[in-house]
Amino acid sequence: MTDVPKEIKKISDHIWEIPKTYKKGMNVSARIYASEKLLNGMDKGVFEQVTNVACLPGIKKHAFCMPDGHWGYGFPIGGVAAFDMEKGVISPGGIGFDINCGMRLITTNLSLKEVQPKLKPLVDFLFQRVPTGVGAKGFLRITEDKFKDIITQGASWCAENGYARKEDIQRIEEYGCIKGADSRAVSEKAIKRGIKQTGTLGSGNHYLEIQTASNIFRPEIAKRFGITKPNQIVIMVHCGSRGFGHQVASEYLVTFNKVMKDLNLGVKDRELACAPFKSKEGQDYYKAMACAANLAFVNRQVILHRVRECFSETFSKDPEDMGLDLVYDVAHNIAKVEKHNIDGSKEEVIVHRKGATRAFGPGMPELTKLYRDVGQPVIIGGSMETGSHLLVGTETAMNETFGSTAHGSGRTMSRTKAKQMVQGDELQRKMENNGIYVKAATMSGLAEEAGLAYKDISDVVDTLEKSGISKRVVALKPIGNIKG
Repeated sequence: MTDVPKEIKKISDHIWEIPKTYKKGMNVSARIYASEKLLNGMDKGVFEQVTNVACLPGIKKHAFCMPDGHWGYGFPIGGVAAFDMEKGVISPGGIGFDINCGMRLITTNLSLKEVQPKLKPLVDFLFQRVPTGVGAKGFLRITEDKFKDIITQGASWCAENGYARKEDIQRIEEYGCIKGADSRAVSEKAIKRGIKQTGTLGSGNHYLEIQTASNIFRPEIAKRFGITKPNQIVIMVHCGSRGFGHQVASEYLVTFNKVMKDLNLGVKDRELACAPFKSKEGQDYYKAMACAANLAFVNRQVILHRVRECFSETFSKDPEDMGLDLVYDVAHNIAKVEKHNIDGSKEEVIVHRKGATRAFGPGMPELTKLYRDVGQPVIIGGSMETGSHLLVGTETAMNETFGSTAHGSGRTMSRTKAKQMVQGDELQRKMENNGIYVKAATMSGLAEEAGLAYKDISDVVDTLEKSGISKRVVALKPIGNIKG
């Protein structure tokens, strides 16, 4: 336990707590969800950052870090914190630069046997139709006024303009639109960066992946989510708000640094620049963040539209004849106003999730009626070599973590180090030999995302299951992948 603070206390086999006395200025303790193995593998930055978050004004209950936690900007990636609406703050470092980076899962009624013979041309076609990489531009050609409609209306714009089925909207977190979005809070520079990027994957760890259901753990819940048999084909999409969200975050960080100076508001790390949530600056950022979040919902929806086109042309069938149904779409870089039980009473708080996923349990009125009785689908992305998981939210998560869970497997090394250890073209050949056909914008970008750069997804999911904040439903195995 070289980097693990000696003051850390074991609450259970999968929950650890750093007390308020660990660092001057901590308003609450910090809680980390991890097995002992995962805890020991966490870098020093995780403990430094999660305890810095615990010092922020108006924080409630605990500062949390999920089992996929690793060093990030401001908050650790995997960080969760909720703040009082009156006394608390909002911080871009608790949301991320890629606002509403998130996951989307689509089911089909196709089997591996049906898809395997056409896998390579299908992946090649997807790579052609869904632009990847830095600076990629989408096929939508829209005016600035139309773009403003998109960022305020979210996924409903897609339904009105032929890029979504009506039922898709019911299967997106917040029905694909964060309320309160106001394009007046967004700069012209941000609009210029975002206007041509709808329907694109971008770079980094973003991907579009064809997968099979390799192991069904809870058949009844899996059936509700549309997965009924082993080797059933599904599609997973991971991307966000692209350059638009990055510009919004960058600009408001500058604004918040000035606000903190004017208010004499101190933070442990300048990356945690913040503003009182109820301040004009705090409200302006929330409106702009909501715009970026709505763009990300639209981005993933337009990608789904392209996926349906590609499958239809490849298999010469109507998309609906193959299913191609959206299971759910979840955000994992976002701040949202939610009501939670705190110290025995229901309170409205602003919940920050940075590389963390909402995991609402059964009965929550915020959930679509489709899944309200079983709980929210939770999509956990793994590395492109190891696979991903579909889970479900729980009442335990509602009681303990503000209805939050992990978002993926979590990195164990930097992108630079991964590129030093792996050659992209060799990795591509190795993956194909292992039954995974991958197309990437660059070979160096592919090397950055090698499986060895990530934690074991099984260890992360095992922690979520045993701590009770999510339950396994289906393990998913990759067979085809396009990457930024």
